[in-house]
Amino acid sequence: MKRRSASGRVVVTPAVAATGPFASAAAGAARAEATHPSGYPSPTTKGAHWVTTWTAVPQLTEPADLPPAPFTRGDRVLVDATLRQTVRVSVGGRYTRIRLSNAFGGTDLPVTAASMAHPADGKAGVSAVVPGSARPVTFGGRAGIDIPKGAQAVSDPLDFEVRPGSNLTVTLYLADGQASGSITSHPGSRTTSHMLSGDHLGDSDLPGATPVDHWYFLSGLEAWSTRTTAAAVMLGDSLTDGRGSTTNGNDRWPDQLLDRLQSRPATSDIAILNQAAGGNRVLHDGPGPNALARLDRDVLAQSGVSRLLVFQGINDIPGGTSESTAEQVTADLVNAYRQIITRAHAQGIRVYGATLTPFEGNGYDDAAGLHESSRQAVNAWIRTSGRFDAVIDFDQAVRDPRNIRRLSPAYDVGDHLHLNPAGYRALADTVPTELFQQTPAPPGFT
Repeated sequence: MKRRSASGRVVVTPAVAATGPFASAAAGAARAEATHPSGYPSPTTKGAHWVTTWTAVPQLTEPADLPPAPFTRGDRVLVDATLRQTVRVSVGGRYTRIRLSNAFGGTDLPVTAASMAHPADGKAGVSAVVPGSARPVTFGGRAGIDIPKGAQAVSDPLDFEVRPGSNLTVTLYLADGQASGSITSHPGSRTTSHMLSGDHLGDSDLPGATPVDHWYFLSGLEAWSTRTTAAAVMLGDSLTDGRGSTTNGNDRWPDQLLDRLQSRPATSDIAILNQAAGGNRVLHDGPGPNALARLDRDVLAQSGVSRLLVFQGINDIPGGTSESTAEQVTADLVNAYRQIITRAHAQGIRVYGATLTPFEGNGYDDAAGLHESSRQAVNAWIRTSGRFDAVIDFDQAVRDPRNIRRLSPAYDVGDHLHLNPAGYRALADTVPTELFQQTPAPPGFT
């Protein structure tokens, strides 16, 4: 396959003969098999499997979140452009592969080439990579791939070691861009990405690049992992997506939970997958499909998932504008949780429920107290129904003990709904780590 670099020279990337899932990583693998010191499984390790180690929920990009000019021109986006993004993985691995999503693209997405590298100083959100660390990513042995409208693409396995909790850089080059104003992204990245005109796939840094705090097209990273390694999905909205957390700080509550799990040998083999989207609802579409609609894509289709934590429903509660509609929203949320539990259990996934946190003083509050009554009723069901395999009381962890309808001032980012990093730490510290240890399924797990 040929592509033209920014300098005009033609770069030839030979196709790799694909004879199996590890074909593109086969060169030198036999030699490395006996010498690799990491302890990560090889392609032939018995019981090894793919586990998703990082995710971002694919969303339709709102106009305000499209790449800025000159990277968006009418109905074409990222033409002859390099896009560099960093993500923080959960569990590590010797072999990795990426997932790219065109779920909301208005046309096919032609990705010309991609690479993986270690970011400079191991930092999130930087445009520079460690010189010499970049490795080409292939798709069926080819340098690039055309991803059909509405589809995703999984790369070939790459012999590229990543360590648990480390940052990783993925760089994409799009020669032709996407011929549509509808593209797939995750706007709430809380991580800086970088765009630069031309083909700079192999450059160690991107001086003059345009920074944006969104992820585009990149939706997942998988690691080839040991038999005991598994993933836990955090299904949620902006409180899990991390509104109020530090840009490039990786201090959302799922990040801080990962830190706790990584510090304990008994839980260090659990990946934490943040499958949250700001404004997302359980019952109805909003920013992205509703939680019931995206459950298959964002939970059940992820590799190696053994647990699901549901912390979502706050954005549905304002739909109750009268006593009868508030009661209906409460009943509908309870039924939705039952559906989520049933569908996840059918796939052998344990489901943990988190209570909804306070919002008095926010626009979600109402003078009649209907929304607070609905929140309390939903929380009472979560706590007492016995349907969840475990309950995590986020409400109790961050509410003001002097006024349980309101967030503790120490944790309130200022809008009386979202949390600051200290508040997100309080949530992370509330999750019992023993829920992630390898134990037999509880009685009645169906």
